[in-house]
Amino acid sequence: MDLLLHICCAPCMIYPLERLREKGFEVTGFFYNPNIHPFEEYDNRKRAVEDFSEATGIEVIYPDYDPQDFFRMIKSNERNPGRCPICWELRLHKAALAAKEKKFTYFSTTLLVSPYQDQELLRGIGDHIEEEENINFYYEDFRPGFREAHLQAKNKGIYCQKYCGCIYSEAERHEKK
Repeated sequence: MDLLLHICCAPCMIYPLERLREKGFEVTGFFYNPNIHPFEEYDNRKRAVEDFSEATGIEVIYPDYDPQDFFRMIKSNERNPGRCPICWELRLHKAALAAKEKKFTYFSTTLLVSPYQDQELLRGIGDHIEEEENINFYYEDFRPGFREAHLQAKNKGIYCQKYCGCIYSEAERHEKK
């Protein structure tokens, strides 16, 4: 069983990759995150994924970084919770199209590991894309492995970000302080 796994970051990749391999999936990564801002942050996360994928023997596809994709999609929906589902839809849809084009059986996302994301909404988006694009969406609640995976990442010196990635979430992080 082959699966294209959308990757948001290296720490969130640890547990889903482990679980999927345990279940017999042949996993290829897909690092598509036009929401990440600024470019230096994108580059830090990409390098962490490159290093981790090399260490774990997973091939990863890296589409071009195009933040305009993100800004075009969210338009005037900058406020949360409006922008997050739009962003998830953008990234999962791109992963599904790549999976379909490359003849994968399944697609999924590391976003399913985060306790900060709306699991039911993510699942609904994946299911909708599955129907729309005729490609299987693999859903599993990976949240039980989140804390341990992030502890592993810190212990291994893997870059751990402090916000989801978009300019709006970074601003909100600073506003809360």
